[in-house]
Amino acid sequence: MTITKNQEAGKLTISLEGRLDTTTAPQLEGELRTAVNGITELIFDLEKLDYVSSAGLRVLLAAQKVMNRQGSMKIRNVNSDIMEIFEITGFVDILSIE
Repeated sequence: MTITKNQEAGKLTISLEGRLDTTTAPQLEGELRTAVNGITELIFDLEKLDYVSSAGLRVLLAAQKVMNRQGSMKIRNVNSDIMEIFEITGFVDILSIE
């Protein structure tokens, strides 16, 4: 998986490409641990994300919990396969998806 970060003031956009699964979720978790300090708006761009597993969902949920305390989190450009996973797992009710 490729993680691309773009930060402007208190806004951080993270673009994910590839698969967010058991192998790559710890990589994203590590990036988020340091990247969200001082961030008030976190945006995930999932346009090029092919797959998300339960491990990936756990990382997104943890990020949502952190951002609920310090600002907001949005998920953009979700393809139909990923959206189906969000719907089946109930994450459409937890995450702010645009």
